[in-house]
Amino acid sequence: MRSTEQMKAYFEKDRFAAAVGARLITVSPGYAEARLMIREDHFNAVGLVQGGVIFTLADFAFTAAANAHGKAAIALNVNVSFVRPGIRGALTAVARETARSRTIGNYDVTVSDQKGKTVALFHGTVFIRKLNIP
Repeated sequence: MRSTEQMKAYFEKDRFAAAVGARLITVSPGYAEARLMIREDHFNAVGLVQGGVIFTLADFAFTAAANAHGKAAIALNVNVSFVRPGIRGALTAVARETARSRTIGNYDVTVSDQKGKTVALFHGTVFIRKLNIP
C-alpha cells in the first residue's frame, strides 16, 4: 500500500482541482479531506461562491477517497445539495466511503466552511475498474 504522501502526490496531478485551488489534506482508502481558500475569482455575480467551485472541491475529495484503494474508480452518478452559501475563508470537503463491493462504491462528502457549518452535501457512486492506478 502506498503512503499518504505518495497518494497525495498522485492526486495533486489533477490540474483542474489545482487551478481552482483545491488541495488534499489527507487521503487513505475510503477517506479524504480536501481544502481550498476562497479567492475573488470564485464568486458569482450575486457575490457568493460559485456552485461549481464547491462541487469541484467535493468531487476532488470523492475521487481521492474512491481511488485511494489503488483501483481506478470512475464516477457513475453524483448528487449535490447546496445548503448554505460559501462566502469567505476556507472550505473543507470530507469524503467517507459508505459502501464498497468489487465493482461499486458509494461515498458521502460534506463541505463545510471555516466555522464548521455545512455548505453542501454530496453523494457519489463509482464503478471500480480492474485497472490499477499508478
